[in-house]
Amino acid sequence: MCPKLEAVLYSPMSVIHKISICVVALLVTAAAFGQKNAPPPNAAKATCVHATKLYVEADESASQVATIQPGREMVIAERSGKWLRVFANTDVSIVNEQDVPVFGNQTNTPPVSGWMIDKGIVTASTPNGDEILFGAAATMEIQASEPHPPPGAALSARGLYRMVVELFPQSQRTPEAMWRAADIRWQLQKADAFSLPSAHEKEAYLREQIDESEMKKILKLYPHSRWAALAAFDMIDNKICGDWQGSEKCPEKEAGLYAKYSDEYPDSPKAAQAIYQAAWREASAGDMYQADNDDKKAEEARAKAKELAGRLQSKYAQSDYAARAAGLVFMMEQKIPIYGTQEE
Repeated sequence: MCPKLEAVLYSPMSVIHKISICVVALLVTAAAFGQKNAPPPNAAKATCVHATKLYVEADESASQVATIQPGREMVIAERSGKWLRVFANTDVSIVNEQDVPVFGNQTNTPPVSGWMIDKGIVTASTPNGDEILFGAAATMEIQASEPHPPPGAALSARGLYRMVVELFPQSQRTPEAMWRAADIRWQLQKADAFSLPSAHEKEAYLREQIDESEMKKILKLYPHSRWAALAAFDMIDNKICGDWQGSEKCPEKEAGLYAKYSDEYPDSPKAAQAIYQAAWREASAGDMYQADNDDKKAEEARAKAKELAGRLQSKYAQSDYAARAAGLVFMMEQKIPIYGTQEE
């Protein structure tokens, strides 16, 4: 993910109950949609890489049905010259999947049918289509990181990545596209979960959990890969405390989670960060024990922090986190408090 995108996704405007994304299922029965004209069973799936107008008829002067945003899934029912008749999804408000009833869920808006000009449309038969979609998604992801991003840029990026997976399952880009789509969703849901009052609860199980289904699918399909390692790192979010509330058990528990991650995924792009996170938490626990006049446990926690910092120096010496860990050790030796300082 683009480094700046996370800040955008964490902004209040990204709260998941105030956003909308595409309806995933298109090829269902006409009865389910309540439409007389359903897409034919052999209709080609497609998406667009730019905002595309949908018309009632194959005529640019006809009334517009909708504007289909990049990454929205659609199927092509008919071709006529430069025109395509499609069934395209539309935006609907979403909720977390765990909140959706298993039965009787009839709230999804059905796809709309109309005509669009065959321009910027990608199907599974489009030459180099996987590269085109991945590139368009990456561009949208970068735009989402800008100070004033286009509306829905992050969601369009997610949709385009998902269409790489849908249309080109054998592409070399597919594993990364699956990860990027899942990570955008994860960050949006994380922003929502951490904006709720329950986010301040000490115990992780007392707050709204982020849906892990897409991350677990990556772990299953691509074990021991870079993308599985990144998915596993994100999933730590569901296990950490909310507010520590002065309890040393929280930073020590979290330090254990991050240290374990670094052991299980030593080649992960997040391994050095995980070790630093563990060291920072042990150093913080040392300050907390010191405040409770437990000098023995304070020294034990700080010793663990120094051991983790040493691991960074030996295994990831060129990373920024190794240098940051050196600063952490310096602060401990200078008896400068760690707990309460801003963590990045």
